[in-house]
Amino acid sequence: MKVWPGQPYPLGATWDGAGVNFALFSENATGVELCLFDSPNARAESHRVALTERTDLVWHAYLPEARPGQLYGYRVQGPYEPQEGHRFNPHKLLIDPYAKAVAGDVRWDDAVFGYRIGDPAADLSFDERDSAPFVPKCVVVDPAFSWGGDTRPRTPWHKTIIYELHVKGFTKLYPEVPEEMRGTYAGLAHPSVVDYLRSLGVTAVELMPVHQFVSDKYLHERGLTNYWGYNSIGFFAPHAAYSSGGVMGQQVAEFKTMVKTLHREGIEVILDVVYNHTGEGSQLGPTLAFRGIDNAAFYRLVAGQPRYYMDYTGCGNTLNMNHPRTLQLIMDSLRYWVLEMHVDGFRFDLASALARELHEVDRLGAFFDIIHQDPVLSQVKLIAEPWDLGEGGYQVGNFPLLWAEWNGIYRDNVRSFWRGDAGQIDDLAFRLTGSSDLYERGGRRPYASVNFVTAHDGFTLADLTSYNEKHNEANQEENHDGHDHNISWNCSVEGPTDDPEVLNLRARQQRNFLATLLLSQGVPMLVAGDETGRTQAGNNNAWCQDNEISWVDWNLDERKRELLEFTRRLIQLFHTHPVLRRRKFFQGRQIRGAESKDISWFRPDGQEMSETDWRNEQARSLAVRLAGDAIDEVDERGNRVTDDTLLLLLNAHHRAVSFVLPAHRQGITWEQLLDTRESFGRRKTRRTVRGGGSYRLEARSLALFRLEAGGETGAHAEEQASAQVEEQRDESEPPDTQAARREAGVLRAAPEAEGTQTIYCEHAGAIVPLDEGFCRACSRQVSEGDGIHRPPTPEMLKRLGYATTDVPEGEAQGEDQGEAPATEERPEEE
Repeated sequence: MKVWPGQPYPLGATWDGAGVNFALFSENATGVELCLFDSPNARAESHRVALTERTDLVWHAYLPEARPGQLYGYRVQGPYEPQEGHRFNPHKLLIDPYAKAVAGDVRWDDAVFGYRIGDPAADLSFDERDSAPFVPKCVVVDPAFSWGGDTRPRTPWHKTIIYELHVKGFTKLYPEVPEEMRGTYAGLAHPSVVDYLRSLGVTAVELMPVHQFVSDKYLHERGLTNYWGYNSIGFFAPHAAYSSGGVMGQQVAEFKTMVKTLHREGIEVILDVVYNHTGEGSQLGPTLAFRGIDNAAFYRLVAGQPRYYMDYTGCGNTLNMNHPRTLQLIMDSLRYWVLEMHVDGFRFDLASALARELHEVDRLGAFFDIIHQDPVLSQVKLIAEPWDLGEGGYQVGNFPLLWAEWNGIYRDNVRSFWRGDAGQIDDLAFRLTGSSDLYERGGRRPYASVNFVTAHDGFTLADLTSYNEKHNEANQEENHDGHDHNISWNCSVEGPTDDPEVLNLRARQQRNFLATLLLSQGVPMLVAGDETGRTQAGNNNAWCQDNEISWVDWNLDERKRELLEFTRRLIQLFHTHPVLRRRKFFQGRQIRGAESKDISWFRPDGQEMSETDWRNEQARSLAVRLAGDAIDEVDERGNRVTDDTLLLLLNAHHRAVSFVLPAHRQGITWEQLLDTRESFGRRKTRRTVRGGGSYRLEARSLALFRLEAGGETGAHAEEQASAQVEEQRDESEPPDTQAARREAGVLRAAPEAEGTQTIYCEHAGAIVPLDEGFCRACSRQVSEGDGIHRPPTPEMLKRLGYATTDVPEGEAQGEDQGEAPATEERPEEE
């Protein structure tokens, strides 16, 4: 076999069309051998090639006869002196940290450990067994791929809705995905799955770890697996088990195809990345890659006791961000996933660990400095999980510009409020408005806050309303694992129940959480399955459950379908109303001649909140008005952004509360858009309440209103004439719709803006607006004969109840105060 000197850069195995260059960094090694294999299960290498060239601490060679698909690994010589921080062992086959693909899994034989298992000296002993039969092999990859003009969606932060999902768990039970594609990158790119994501209305998927990862030995012995994947061993390689097409480099092309498909539908791809530790664990862990290549360079070791690892992650080790080559590894990995794999951003697991310089978390550390000056990485979405397990690791609100953060304080405050805890309204007000107390002082914007109520770690939304205690027995740790501080409420019954009152309350609480999330300023993040009531049977730490506990169940009963449609409705409101997704924090004053302050807070009696009211520990209800004519922003073309004025009512009391709706001037009317006491959040007839009138909000409920015509002119306000039965002919409405409406004697169906056309949507079961040819309810493009949409008919309009009606006796909101004349019901207009 021909061996040429090769080049020290780029690191890894690089196919240039004629041969392959191999380059491996090791500062403290005394020798490196490249091992070539004929198959992933080969017990021994077919060739060993000594890398005799060493440049800038990089060992390298060029093999002109090597081709894509070649399997390889390394053996590295050097001192085995754990007490000095060195753990070289040439008997162990090592994974290339820069491998673009990995084939095979770790087989948990004692040979994969650098020391003798059971020896009294533990990790100070030295094991001479060959690990090659038991460890994965690296794959040389041809990067060529036809992107076909792939364009990044580049969704602005303030228009982003994140959807966290697990590649396997999301499609493993998806009925429309072929069996062989379920649980894979191809499954996630299946047309039915992409169609679901579009119809839901999310703009980005945040994929739980897809870097090549390993499952721990003790999990294997218990019949469990590392399902979540926060145990990386290869930072460039897409996890091979998620590939339907093969593991000899096909996983790379399949991942790229998935990204390309999602981009074509306007959906961004964000990766959850784990650069804080590796899958090699503590000093008693296996020798698979970094430990055997250069332990002292790649890991943070205890000062004065380098046998041991600094562990800020709870996983046994922490990568050494203070070493330039480790920092380079991470930056090269990030750039590779952006430039070569076309991803749109990253969520950094335990990001505080990346910022630690010595022992302190330094938010202006080298890691951030390098990213901020990088012309590629500074232009993608960067999200921090702003904590780790070390002292001072909780850093919510302290990350620098360009970064968004998982806002754990938002999660806790919102959960506490809807549980009915005392003294929550002050904190809740900050969370609803973008958490200015956390982000404004650093010059950041509301979209620095990634708002979430649930995440992969913890209870699902359904379990949050069904369990007071965790139930993690399936994890085989006697229920000791997982958080105990869940801030959950089971609605009086622990776990499953047939009690209709409990089930209805749980469903309403789920709607409250979803509505709060989608109506708050900031970037909302949903967890896959929450919109359909997915449960993990009370398991709040399902990291090792690769089974029905974790997989999304797509067998939807009526209650689950109702929650799904409610979620779609909320997401539609988010996209429709810019006042819900402001780029700037509220100022609490009139702006640009607006009629009212950009934000106003009210007690249920209609009076503005005072300082004393904010300190009322017993208050569990409040209202907030968002002025649509006081946004003080311009759009991409420099036009002033205006919207409807919205009013949000929240009641976490165990009893109903009557709210007096604000009347900043005579003759205004509020139109109800949403009420979480309804399974879909709305009725077929619309309610309106005059300013100064009363609205009875049920216990533990939320309602949203829009200021009607005669109020501020917003993006979706209409003329008063459109509320009359005898409206004028609108040339923008299709003739067949006009004729059907006139024949049925009803109001125009679902107008939201001038020029709006309407269609009947089978999914929504309602007449909804068209938005540039797309259905506003299901987000699908409307075409003749698509089986989902059709023009309204007179019979359809009558059947759906689109007719002027009087308020039924006793139905008027405010009946407890004799306010019936202040409330009206009329046909719903989307």
